[in-house]
Amino acid sequence: MRHLRIVPDDTNFDFMRFRRISFPFSAAMSVLALLAFFFVGLNYGIDFLGGTLIEVQSKAGPADLAKMRSTLNALELGDVQLQEFGSPRDVMIRIPQQPGGEEAQQAAVAKVRGALGDTVDYRRVEVVGPRVSQELLISGTIGMMLAVFGILLYLWFRFEWQFALGAMIANVHDLVLTVGFMSLLQIDFDLTSVAALLTILGYSVNDTVVIFDRIREMLRRYKKLPIDQLINIAINSTLSRSIITHVTVTLALLSLLIFGGPTLYSFSATMTFGAVLVGSYTSIFIASPILIYLGVGRNREKGGVEDEADEATADDKKGGAPLPLVKGGRGA
Repeated sequence: MRHLRIVPDDTNFDFMRFRRISFPFSAAMSVLALLAFFFVGLNYGIDFLGGTLIEVQSKAGPADLAKMRSTLNALELGDVQLQEFGSPRDVMIRIPQQPGGEEAQQAAVAKVRGALGDTVDYRRVEVVGPRVSQELLISGTIGMMLAVFGILLYLWFRFEWQFALGAMIANVHDLVLTVGFMSLLQIDFDLTSVAALLTILGYSVNDTVVIFDRIREMLRRYKKLPIDQLINIAINSTLSRSIITHVTVTLALLSLLIFGGPTLYSFSATMTFGAVLVGSYTSIFIASPILIYLGVGRNREKGGVEDEADEATADDKKGGAPLPLVKGGRGA
């Protein structure tokens, strides 16, 4: 029985050669993302700003957004937003927070129902007060900080401090770029988006730990192999697994992005960018090469496989395939 080979066993692509490009590129993109966050800002959803969300479906064919917008603006409820989603008959109505507490929000919903009458079916009505929205925002921020700190502690315990610091820098890099992406495209930032960011952290760490574990194993076996060459071999040996994982996740996220509707749009769009695109790039071109500058393997003890011929032919204990040897590697 033949096994599907995504990447040939003798692949020896020199990923570390691009570290002098990837670090300046990532630094520039991070600065742009921060500028977008501070000057454009996030499009906070009702979860964090408070307000009312109403989903309706037109009974008589496609919804006339212009007519509905004119009707609702006459109610003087503030900046009422209308958005078509799903089929042409489905409309999402967003009403900003009304002064006067919960009673004012319910009164606004009653006004909308009275203005639209029986021309639409009401699918969902969601009201979030200002106090609840503020608590959700604080809780979401604390949750993100605790997640990053917990990942740092776990990797410090599981590996060495260089691995933990490298993974934390990579995670912060992923979060910064993803938040900048959401600012530029004005994707709704709500509790679903927070869930997406936490999922990106877990996904990125999982991908990074697979490579880190391979690097640590090789550090114990090969004592004289240059660190950049050793990291290249580790990445190449896990490349097939990474590609299969990313393709599978991408197919699932594209399905959610296309068919999931507005409720899942912020989650699927954020995950597609942050996990599949940025996360894949970060694991290889940021988290792994940063170990070189943090001094991983600099004080390796003598022993292990030292002869180059042995290094090229030593069997991989996990996969059974010979380790590829990248020629021409230079230390940092």
